[in-house]
Amino acid sequence: MELLQIYRQFGISGEVCARGEAAVEALAPRFREIDRIAEANQAKVLLAMQRNRIGANHFAATTGYGYDDDGRERLEKVYAAVFHTEAALVRPQITCGTHALAIALSANLLPGDELLSPVGLPYDTLQEVIGIRPSPCSLAEYGVAYRQADLKADGSFDYGAIRAAINEKTKLITIQRSKGYATRPSFSVAQIGELIAFCKSVKPDVVCMVDNCYGEFVDTVEPSDVGADMVVGSLIKNPGGGLAPIGGYICGTQACVDRCAYRLSAPGLGQEVGANLGILPAFYQGFFLAPTVVAGALKGAIFAACLYEGLGFRCIPNASEPRNDIIQAVELGSEAAMCAFCSGIQGAAPVDSFAAPVPGDMPGYDSKVIMAAGAFVQGSSIELSADGPVRPPYAVYFQGGLTWQHAKLGILLSLQRMIDRGLAAL
Repeated sequence: MELLQIYRQFGISGEVCARGEAAVEALAPRFREIDRIAEANQAKVLLAMQRNRIGANHFAATTGYGYDDDGRERLEKVYAAVFHTEAALVRPQITCGTHALAIALSANLLPGDELLSPVGLPYDTLQEVIGIRPSPCSLAEYGVAYRQADLKADGSFDYGAIRAAINEKTKLITIQRSKGYATRPSFSVAQIGELIAFCKSVKPDVVCMVDNCYGEFVDTVEPSDVGADMVVGSLIKNPGGGLAPIGGYICGTQACVDRCAYRLSAPGLGQEVGANLGILPAFYQGFFLAPTVVAGALKGAIFAACLYEGLGFRCIPNASEPRNDIIQAVELGSEAAMCAFCSGIQGAAPVDSFAAPVPGDMPGYDSKVIMAAGAFVQGSSIELSADGPVRPPYAVYFQGGLTWQHAKLGILLSLQRMIDRGLAAL
Protein backbone atom coordinates (compact mmCIF):
# COMPACT_ATOMS: atom_id res chain seq x y z
CA MET A 1 0.00 0.00 0.00
CA GLU A 2 1.41 3.39 -0.97
CA LEU A 3 2.20 5.95 1.70
CA LEU A 4 -0.46 8.38 0.49
CA GLN A 5 -3.14 5.72 0.79
CA ILE A 6 -2.08 4.96 4.36
CA TYR A 7 -2.01 8.64 5.30
CA ARG A 8 -5.50 9.09 3.87
CA GLN A 9 -6.72 6.54 6.42
CA PHE A 10 -5.58 9.01 9.10
CA GLY A 11 -7.61 11.73 7.36
CA ILE A 12 -4.54 13.47 5.89
CA SER A 13 -5.24 14.92 2.44
CA GLY A 14 -3.06 14.64 -0.61
CA GLU A 15 -2.46 18.38 -0.52
CA VAL A 16 -1.10 18.23 3.03
CA CYS A 17 1.09 15.25 2.11
CA ALA A 18 2.47 17.12 -0.87
CA ARG A 19 3.30 20.14 1.30
CA GLY A 20 5.07 17.78 3.69
CA GLU A 21 7.14 16.11 0.97
CA ALA A 22 8.24 19.50 -0.35
CA ALA A 23 9.40 20.42 3.16
CA VAL A 24 11.34 17.16 3.54
CA GLU A 25 13.15 17.78 0.26
CA ALA A 26 14.06 21.33 1.30
CA LEU A 27 15.35 20.11 4.66
CA ALA A 28 17.65 17.39 3.30
CA PRO A 29 20.90 19.28 4.11
CA ARG A 30 19.75 19.94 7.69
CA PHE A 31 18.80 16.30 8.13
CA ARG A 32 22.25 15.15 6.97
CA GLU A 33 23.89 17.35 9.61
CA ILE A 34 21.59 15.93 12.30
CA ASP A 35 22.59 12.41 11.27
CA ARG A 36 26.26 13.37 11.50
CA ILE A 37 25.81 14.59 15.07
CA ALA A 38 23.88 11.43 15.97
CA GLU A 39 26.67 9.28 14.57
CA ALA A 40 29.27 11.04 16.71
CA ASN A 41 27.12 10.79 19.85
CA GLN A 42 26.34 7.13 19.17
CA ALA A 43 30.04 6.37 19.03
CA LYS A 44 30.62 8.34 22.24
CA VAL A 45 28.01 6.33 24.16
CA LEU A 46 29.27 3.03 22.75
CA LEU A 47 32.84 3.86 23.73
CA ALA A 48 31.76 4.70 27.28
CA MET A 49 29.95 1.37 27.60
CA GLN A 50 32.87 -0.60 26.21
CA ARG A 51 35.47 1.13 28.37
CA ASN A 52 33.38 0.40 31.46
CA ARG A 53 33.14 -3.26 30.37
CA ILE A 54 29.37 -3.49 30.54
CA GLY A 55 28.25 -7.12 30.62
CA ALA A 56 24.96 -8.98 30.89
CA ASN A 57 25.60 -9.40 34.62
CA HIS A 58 25.12 -5.65 35.04
CA PHE A 59 21.43 -5.98 34.18
CA ALA A 60 20.62 -7.98 37.32
CA ALA A 61 17.84 -6.67 39.54
CA THR A 62 18.45 -5.61 43.13
CA THR A 63 15.97 -4.98 45.92
CA GLY A 64 15.93 -3.55 49.43
CA TYR A 65 19.00 -1.48 50.22
CA GLY A 66 20.61 -2.26 46.87
CA TYR A 67 24.05 -2.75 48.40
CA ASP A 68 26.88 -3.78 46.05
CA ASP A 69 24.82 -3.01 42.92
CA ASP A 70 27.59 -3.10 40.32
CA GLY A 71 25.16 -2.53 37.43
CA ARG A 72 23.92 0.69 39.01
CA GLU A 73 27.46 1.87 39.70
CA ARG A 74 28.65 1.05 36.16
CA LEU A 75 25.72 2.93 34.66
CA GLU A 76 26.71 6.01 36.62
CA LYS A 77 30.28 5.62 35.35
CA VAL A 78 28.95 5.43 31.79
CA TYR A 79 27.02 8.68 32.26
CA ALA A 80 30.06 10.36 33.81
CA ALA A 81 32.19 9.22 30.86
CA VAL A 82 29.73 10.51 28.26
CA PHE A 83 29.26 13.86 30.01
CA HIS A 84 32.98 14.10 30.88
CA THR A 85 32.36 14.64 34.59
CA GLU A 86 33.96 13.32 37.75
CA ALA A 87 30.79 11.61 38.96
CA ALA A 88 27.14 10.91 38.17
CA LEU A 89 23.94 10.04 40.02
CA VAL A 90 21.46 8.10 37.83
CA ARG A 91 18.53 6.67 39.73
CA PRO A 92 14.94 5.47 39.31
CA GLN A 93 14.26 7.08 42.70
CA ILE A 94 14.52 10.48 40.94
CA THR A 95 10.96 10.84 39.71
CA CYS A 96 11.28 13.62 37.10
CA GLY A 97 13.41 16.51 35.90
CA THR A 98 11.99 18.92 38.46
CA HIS A 99 12.84 16.42 41.21
CA ALA A 100 16.42 16.12 39.92
CA LEU A 101 16.78 19.91 39.91
CA ALA A 102 15.28 20.18 43.40
CA ILE A 103 17.80 17.63 44.68
CA ALA A 104 20.74 19.42 43.07
CA LEU A 105 19.67 22.82 44.40
CA SER A 106 18.74 21.78 47.93
CA ALA A 107 21.89 19.67 48.26
CA ASN A 108 24.24 22.48 47.30
CA LEU A 109 22.54 25.49 48.91
CA LEU A 110 22.43 26.24 52.64
CA PRO A 111 20.45 28.79 54.68
CA GLY A 112 21.87 32.23 54.01
CA ASP A 113 23.08 31.33 50.51
CA GLU A 114 21.72 33.00 47.41
CA LEU A 115 20.62 31.41 44.14
CA LEU A 116 20.90 33.40 40.90
CA SER A 117 19.20 32.80 37.57
CA PRO A 118 21.01 34.84 34.90
CA VAL A 119 18.52 33.79 32.21
CA GLY A 120 15.33 35.30 33.60
CA LEU A 121 12.43 33.50 35.22
CA PRO A 122 12.90 29.72 35.49
CA TYR A 123 10.46 27.11 34.21
CA ASP A 124 7.04 27.05 35.92
CA THR A 125 7.54 23.99 38.13
CA LEU A 126 10.93 25.19 39.36
CA GLN A 127 9.39 28.43 40.58
CA GLU A 128 7.72 26.59 43.46
CA VAL A 129 10.92 24.67 44.24
CA ILE A 130 12.73 27.99 44.62
CA GLY A 131 9.85 29.74 46.36
CA ILE A 132 9.21 32.43 43.74
CA ARG A 133 5.66 31.15 44.05
CA PRO A 134 5.20 30.12 47.69
CA SER A 135 5.16 26.37 48.32
CA PRO A 136 5.77 24.14 51.35
CA CYS A 137 9.42 22.99 51.62
CA SER A 138 10.66 25.51 49.04
CA LEU A 139 14.23 26.81 49.19
CA ALA A 140 12.84 30.12 50.40
CA GLU A 141 11.34 28.41 53.46
CA TYR A 142 14.82 27.15 54.35
CA GLY A 143 16.40 30.58 54.12
CA VAL A 144 17.83 30.47 50.60
CA ALA A 145 17.48 33.81 48.84
CA TYR A 146 16.84 34.20 45.13
CA ARG A 147 17.48 36.84 42.51
CA GLN A 148 17.51 36.90 38.74
CA ALA A 149 18.94 38.86 35.87
CA ASP A 150 16.50 39.13 33.01
CA LEU A 151 17.50 38.57 29.43
CA LYS A 152 17.76 41.47 27.03
CA ALA A 153 14.91 42.10 24.60
CA ASP A 154 16.71 40.10 21.90
CA GLY A 155 17.07 37.07 24.19
CA SER A 156 20.79 37.57 24.89
CA PHE A 157 22.46 37.67 28.30
CA ASP A 158 22.59 41.00 30.14
CA TYR A 159 26.14 40.74 31.41
CA GLY A 160 25.96 44.09 33.19
CA ALA A 161 22.92 42.97 35.18
CA ILE A 162 24.52 39.60 35.91
CA ARG A 163 27.69 41.21 37.24
CA ALA A 164 25.61 43.49 39.47
CA ALA A 165 23.56 40.54 40.78
CA ILE A 166 26.52 38.38 41.81
CA ASN A 167 27.59 39.12 45.39
CA GLU A 168 29.30 37.47 48.35
CA LYS A 169 26.20 35.38 49.10
CA THR A 170 25.80 34.04 45.56
CA LYS A 171 26.49 30.32 45.98
CA LEU A 172 24.88 28.74 42.93
CA ILE A 173 23.90 29.89 39.45
CA THR A 174 21.15 27.99 37.63
CA ILE A 175 21.04 28.13 33.85
CA GLN A 176 18.03 26.77 31.98
CA ARG A 177 19.19 25.57 28.57
CA SER A 178 15.78 25.09 26.99
CA LYS A 179 13.13 27.75 26.53
CA GLY A 180 10.49 25.96 28.65
CA TYR A 181 7.10 27.61 28.30
CA ALA A 182 8.64 30.81 26.94
CA THR A 183 9.24 32.09 23.46
CA ARG A 184 12.86 33.08 23.98
CA PRO A 185 15.58 31.21 22.09
CA SER A 186 17.09 28.14 23.73
CA PHE A 187 20.80 28.46 24.45
CA SER A 188 23.61 26.69 22.64
CA VAL A 189 26.34 24.90 24.55
CA ALA A 190 28.77 27.55 23.32
CA GLN A 191 26.59 30.36 24.71
CA ILE A 192 26.28 28.54 28.03
CA GLY A 193 30.06 28.15 28.14
CA GLU A 194 30.53 31.89 27.64
CA LEU A 195 28.01 32.64 30.40
CA ILE A 196 29.67 30.23 32.83
CA ALA A 197 33.11 31.68 32.09
CA PHE A 198 31.81 35.18 32.76
CA CYS A 199 30.13 34.20 36.04
CA LYS A 200 33.26 32.45 37.27
CA SER A 201 35.39 35.45 36.31
CA VAL A 202 33.22 37.51 38.65
CA LYS A 203 33.11 34.89 41.43
CA PRO A 204 35.48 31.94 40.85
CA ASP A 205 34.00 29.69 43.54
CA VAL A 206 30.37 29.97 42.38
CA VAL A 207 28.71 26.66 41.43
CA CYS A 208 27.15 26.66 37.95
CA MET A 209 24.30 24.21 37.34
CA VAL A 210 22.64 23.68 33.95
CA ASP A 211 19.11 22.39 33.53
CA ASN A 212 19.94 20.21 30.53
CA CYS A 213 16.40 18.93 29.88
CA TYR A 214 15.54 18.56 26.18
CA GLY A 215 19.14 19.35 25.15
CA GLU A 216 21.06 16.11 25.58
CA PHE A 217 22.68 14.82 22.35
CA VAL A 218 21.43 17.75 20.26
CA ASP A 219 25.10 18.73 19.90
CA THR A 220 28.32 16.73 20.11
CA VAL A 221 29.22 18.56 23.33
CA GLU A 222 27.31 19.08 26.58
CA PRO A 223 27.36 21.96 29.11
CA SER A 224 29.66 19.88 31.31
CA ASP A 225 32.27 20.19 28.54
CA VAL A 226 32.26 23.98 28.88
CA GLY A 227 32.55 24.48 32.61
CA ALA A 228 29.24 23.47 34.22
CA ASP A 229 29.71 22.03 37.70
CA MET A 230 26.44 20.09 37.37
CA VAL A 231 24.20 19.10 34.47
CA VAL A 232 20.77 17.82 35.39
CA GLY A 233 18.00 16.10 33.46
CA SER A 234 15.21 13.56 33.21
CA LEU A 235 15.41 10.03 31.83
CA ILE A 236 11.91 10.24 30.34
CA LYS A 237 13.29 12.94 28.06
CA ASN A 238 16.30 12.65 25.74
CA PRO A 239 18.76 10.35 27.57
CA GLY A 240 16.20 7.63 28.33
CA GLY A 241 15.74 6.97 24.62
CA GLY A 242 12.04 6.27 25.13
CA LEU A 243 12.76 3.08 27.10
CA ALA A 244 13.45 4.42 30.60
CA PRO A 245 10.15 4.23 32.53
CA ILE A 246 11.26 6.74 35.19
CA GLY A 247 14.40 8.37 36.50
CA GLY A 248 16.71 11.34 36.44
CA TYR A 249 20.41 12.10 36.36
CA ILE A 250 22.87 14.56 37.86
CA CYS A 251 26.39 14.63 36.41
CA GLY A 252 29.11 16.88 37.76
CA THR A 253 31.98 17.34 40.16
CA GLN A 254 32.49 14.70 42.80
CA ALA A 255 31.77 17.20 45.56
CA CYS A 256 28.46 18.32 44.06
CA VAL A 257 27.27 14.81 43.19
CA ASP A 258 28.18 13.49 46.65
CA ARG A 259 25.96 16.12 48.23
CA CYS A 260 23.16 15.28 45.78
CA ALA A 261 23.40 11.60 46.73
CA TYR A 262 23.17 12.46 50.43
CA ARG A 263 20.10 14.59 49.74
CA LEU A 264 18.45 11.87 47.64
CA SER A 265 18.96 9.12 50.23
CA ALA A 266 20.27 10.28 53.61
CA PRO A 267 23.40 11.78 55.14
CA GLY A 268 25.96 9.01 55.54
CA LEU A 269 24.28 6.73 52.99
CA GLY A 270 24.66 8.59 49.70
CA GLN A 271 25.16 6.43 46.61
CA GLU A 272 25.61 3.21 48.57
CA VAL A 273 21.86 2.54 48.68
CA GLY A 274 19.08 2.50 46.13
CA ALA A 275 17.82 -0.73 44.57
CA ASN A 276 17.44 -0.76 40.78
CA LEU A 277 14.31 -2.99 40.89
CA GLY A 278 15.11 -4.53 37.50
CA ILE A 279 15.01 -1.28 35.54
CA LEU A 280 18.69 -1.23 34.50
CA PRO A 281 18.26 -2.92 31.07
CA ALA A 282 15.89 -0.14 30.02
CA PHE A 283 18.28 2.51 31.38
CA TYR A 284 21.27 1.08 29.54
CA GLN A 285 19.50 0.36 26.27
CA GLY A 286 17.62 3.66 26.32
CA PHE A 287 20.87 5.59 26.78
CA PHE A 288 22.42 3.60 23.93
CA LEU A 289 19.51 4.46 21.62
CA ALA A 290 19.21 8.07 22.76
CA PRO A 291 21.44 9.70 20.10
CA THR A 292 19.36 8.33 17.22
CA VAL A 293 16.05 8.92 19.01
CA VAL A 294 17.03 12.54 19.62
CA ALA A 295 17.99 12.86 15.95
CA GLY A 296 14.49 11.77 14.93
CA ALA A 297 12.93 14.26 17.34
CA LEU A 298 15.10 17.05 15.95
CA LYS A 299 14.03 16.26 12.41
CA GLY A 300 10.41 16.39 13.52
CA ALA A 301 10.92 19.77 15.18
CA ILE A 302 12.55 21.31 12.11
CA PHE A 303 9.87 19.78 9.87
CA ALA A 304 7.15 21.37 12.04
CA ALA A 305 8.87 24.76 11.85
CA CYS A 306 9.20 24.51 8.08
CA LEU A 307 5.52 23.66 7.56
CA TYR A 308 4.01 26.15 9.99
CA GLU A 309 6.39 28.99 9.17
CA GLY A 310 5.37 28.61 5.53
CA LEU A 311 1.75 29.20 6.57
CA GLY A 312 2.52 32.44 8.39
CA PHE A 313 2.83 31.20 11.99
CA ARG A 314 5.74 32.41 14.12
CA CYS A 315 8.04 29.51 15.01
CA ILE A 316 10.77 29.57 17.66
CA PRO A 317 13.29 28.64 16.40
CA ASN A 318 12.46 29.00 12.74
CA ALA A 319 13.25 26.34 10.15
CA SER A 320 16.69 27.71 9.30
CA GLU A 321 18.06 28.58 12.76
CA PRO A 322 20.45 26.30 14.67
CA ARG A 323 18.83 23.80 17.08
CA ASN A 324 19.76 23.76 20.76
CA ASP A 325 16.98 21.48 22.03
CA ILE A 326 14.19 19.26 20.70
CA ILE A 327 11.36 21.70 21.51
CA GLN A 328 9.56 23.53 18.73
CA ALA A 329 7.37 26.44 19.76
CA VAL A 330 4.64 27.55 17.35
CA GLU A 331 2.59 30.64 18.17
CA LEU A 332 -0.94 29.73 17.08
CA GLY A 333 -2.81 32.83 18.26
CA SER A 334 -5.84 31.25 19.92
CA GLU A 335 -7.01 28.57 22.32
CA ALA A 336 -9.00 26.97 19.48
CA ALA A 337 -5.86 26.60 17.38
CA MET A 338 -3.96 25.07 20.30
CA CYS A 339 -6.75 22.53 20.74
CA ALA A 340 -6.78 21.70 17.02
CA PHE A 341 -3.01 21.26 16.87
CA CYS A 342 -2.96 19.06 19.97
CA SER A 343 -5.86 16.96 18.70
CA GLY A 344 -3.74 16.09 15.66
CA ILE A 345 -0.78 15.05 17.80
CA GLN A 346 -3.06 12.98 20.04
CA GLY A 347 -4.71 11.43 16.98
CA ALA A 348 -1.31 10.22 15.79
CA ALA A 349 -0.46 8.52 19.09
CA PRO A 350 -0.08 4.74 19.46
CA VAL A 351 -1.67 4.97 22.92
CA ASP A 352 -4.90 6.85 23.77
CA SER A 353 -5.26 8.11 20.20
CA PHE A 354 -9.03 8.32 20.80
CA ALA A 355 -8.68 10.87 23.62
CA ALA A 356 -9.48 14.57 23.08
CA PRO A 357 -6.96 16.95 24.68
CA VAL A 358 -8.62 19.80 26.60
CA PRO A 359 -7.10 22.55 28.76
CA GLY A 360 -6.99 21.79 32.48
CA ASP A 361 -5.29 22.61 35.76
CA MET A 362 -1.87 21.01 36.31
CA PRO A 363 0.24 20.86 39.50
CA GLY A 364 3.02 23.44 39.40
CA TYR A 365 1.42 25.70 36.77
CA ASP A 366 -0.50 28.94 37.29
CA SER A 367 -2.37 28.72 33.95
CA LYS A 368 -4.50 26.01 32.43
CA VAL A 369 -2.38 23.68 30.33
CA ILE A 370 -3.30 21.58 27.31
CA MET A 371 -1.33 18.40 26.77
CA ALA A 372 -1.36 15.89 23.93
CA ALA A 373 0.58 12.71 24.59
CA GLY A 374 -0.28 9.14 23.83
CA ALA A 375 2.90 7.68 25.23
CA PHE A 376 4.13 4.28 26.37
CA VAL A 377 5.67 6.06 29.39
CA GLN A 378 3.38 8.56 31.10
CA GLY A 379 4.63 12.11 30.57
CA SER A 380 7.53 11.03 28.38
CA SER A 381 8.62 14.15 26.49
CA ILE A 382 10.88 12.21 24.14
CA GLU A 383 7.79 10.50 22.77
CA LEU A 384 5.53 12.43 20.40
CA SER A 385 3.80 15.15 22.40
CA ALA A 386 2.62 18.74 22.35
CA ASP A 387 1.58 20.99 25.19
CA GLY A 388 1.46 24.54 26.40
CA PRO A 389 -0.13 26.95 28.87
CA VAL A 390 -3.35 28.45 27.53
CA ARG A 391 -2.33 32.09 27.62
CA PRO A 392 -1.15 34.64 25.03
CA PRO A 393 0.54 34.24 22.58
CA TYR A 394 -1.10 30.79 22.66
CA ALA A 395 2.10 28.97 21.79
CA VAL A 396 2.14 25.21 21.57
CA TYR A 397 5.36 23.35 22.32
CA PHE A 398 5.91 20.28 20.17
CA GLN A 399 8.59 17.76 21.00
CA GLY A 400 9.63 14.17 20.66
CA GLY A 401 8.87 11.28 18.41
CA LEU A 402 10.72 8.03 18.99
CA THR A 403 11.16 7.89 15.22
CA TRP A 404 11.32 10.63 12.62
CA GLN A 405 8.55 8.92 10.67
CA HIS A 406 6.18 9.11 13.62
CA ALA A 407 7.01 12.76 14.26
CA LYS A 408 6.35 13.55 10.60
CA LEU A 409 2.94 11.85 10.66
CA GLY A 410 1.94 13.68 13.83
CA ILE A 411 2.84 17.08 12.40
CA LEU A 412 0.96 16.39 9.17
CA LEU A 413 -2.12 15.37 11.14
CA SER A 414 -1.88 18.47 13.35
CA LEU A 415 -1.87 20.62 10.22
CA GLN A 416 -4.80 18.71 8.75
CA ARG A 417 -6.85 19.30 11.93
CA MET A 418 -6.02 23.01 11.77
CA ILE A 419 -7.18 23.14 8.15
CA ASP A 420 -10.33 21.12 8.86
CA ARG A 421 -11.35 23.62 11.56
CA GLY A 422 -10.67 26.64 9.38
CA LEU A 423 -7.67 27.76 11.42
CA ALA A 424 -5.05 27.38 8.69
CA ALA A 425 -5.02 27.26 4.91
CA LEU A 426 -2.52 25.96 2.38
